[in-house]
Amino acid sequence: MKKRITLFLFSITIILTSCATGYKSIDPEKLNYNSVNSNDGMILSYKYGLLDKKYFRKEKNNKLKLVAIKITNTTNKSIVFGNDIKLCYESGSELYLHDNDYLFKTLKQSPASHLLYLLLSPLKFYTYSTNQYGQQVENSSFPIGVFVGPGIATGNIITAAKANSKFKKELMQYNISGQTIKSGETVYGLVGFNATSYDALKLKTN
Repeated sequence: MKKRITLFLFSITIILTSCATGYKSIDPEKLNYNSVNSNDGMILSYKYGLLDKKYFRKEKNNKLKLVAIKITNTTNKSIVFGNDIKLCYESGSELYLHDNDYLFKTLKQSPASHLLYLLLSPLKFYTYSTNQYGQQVENSSFPIGVFVGPGIATGNIITAAKANSKFKKELMQYNISGQTIKSGETVYGLVGFNATSYDALKLKTN
């Protein structure tokens, strides 16, 4: 009986801590940017705190910050991001921006981890009755885990895979590295760098 209770509690723990989550699109072009900085004719708007649920936990655990940026070129010439202008802290310290492949691999959910739900397979549902001596005796059992384990595992793997696909697509769509920003043009991007705080950012021209 004690082993059954332990297995049940272990199963509940897996369910509560390992569920896959969906991905909420960031849509940099639709954000309300709460931080703006202007320098040498380049206007930078940016926003921290973009991710939620498992993606936010991955971001925090890996000491990363994913930031949405909006850059408007008010100069009379084209500017290349990462070449003519670079992102740095307000102090002037230049930021090392990770490439989007690294960001995706670091922040994505792991669909394979949801195979842990297969550990629920031995779970059984028992019914009991009281005999003439007042003792509880087992009447029958049903192997509920055979259905629950694989079912939850499959559902979570699909959810994680779909969420990761949306996340990767958005990272690639808003990859601003090496992008040319024409005079009068506004562009949007997603950038990631190592940080534990939400320090002020600005653009530095070369």
